[in-house]
Amino acid sequence: METSTGGDSRLEPFRTELTGYCYRMLGSGFEAEDAVQETLLRAWRSLDRYDERRAALRTWLYRIATNVCLDMLRSAQRRAPAMDLSQAADAGAGIGAPLPERVWIQPVPDGLVLPADGDPEETAVRRETVRLAFVAALQHLPPRQRAVLILRDVLCWKAEEVARLLETTTASVTSALQRARTTIGAVGVAPGEPYRPSDPAQRELLTRYCSAFERHDITALVALLREDATMSMPPFAWWLRGRDRIRQALLAPEASCEGARLVPVEANGSPAFWQLRPGPDGSHTPFGLVLLDVAGGLISGVTTYLDTDRLIRLFGSPAVSSRQPETLPPHR
Repeated sequence: METSTGGDSRLEPFRTELTGYCYRMLGSGFEAEDAVQETLLRAWRSLDRYDERRAALRTWLYRIATNVCLDMLRSAQRRAPAMDLSQAADAGAGIGAPLPERVWIQPVPDGLVLPADGDPEETAVRRETVRLAFVAALQHLPPRQRAVLILRDVLCWKAEEVARLLETTTASVTSALQRARTTIGAVGVAPGEPYRPSDPAQRELLTRYCSAFERHDITALVALLREDATMSMPPFAWWLRGRDRIRQALLAPEASCEGARLVPVEANGSPAFWQLRPGPDGSHTPFGLVLLDVAGGLISGVTTYLDTDRLIRLFGSPAVSSRQPETLPPHR
């Protein structure tokens, strides 16, 4: 029996997919975990009243999870990436003061939201829909439209099933889906292609990126960026667009990453690494969690989350022993 779900093992197998759903709804791995824990607790308390003739257990759990998320979003502001919060900065501009955690789209470990033993094609789709850019786009939708789009377009539920879950009509679900798709189309999703860990071209690109970074070879590193690449560092609203501005920022003495390492981690269905920097005693400690976007054979976005003490509680500490620079995240 699982004590985390009130002692009923029937509920625990749904945890990962529910966390993925709640993460897309809420934009925070921490909040998604809280939402799922509340969902499973409510379900356990109501199991004696659950009627399998009215709804499958999975559908019933999603109804509870949706209500939990809608409650959490009732007074919450929209989470966003830096690009939605300010204009692109000049390379020499100060980064300003950090913004509160609730402002940001937060990263999430793949293991919390992507089933480890799922169908490969389905896992590839799920990986794409937890990318930071896609989750950020979802946050532009009103909460109920967000739920409709995730259930219909990501999880492939039928309109009738979504209508029953939301206790509304099929026509209302169809209308909400059309409005949601229009909004997502207008907002757009930042450049990026599906992450394919087994793809030789992508693995070579990431190997070259890691190698250039760890050699502190700015020329080689910048050559791997798209002309319109972005770089941001939550919790600061400061961000850059363009290869030339990023080069200037990386060449600044105060921004030097000399001696740093990159340790692979699985996050947001994307190439991701802990950036470790050397201390006075020579040991390396986490400086940031780096997520990359890839498009057209180049790096299109670099997001470095600096709140490492908090993120380690979600992701776990990076293994920093004997690691070769070319090591990349394992295939899934």
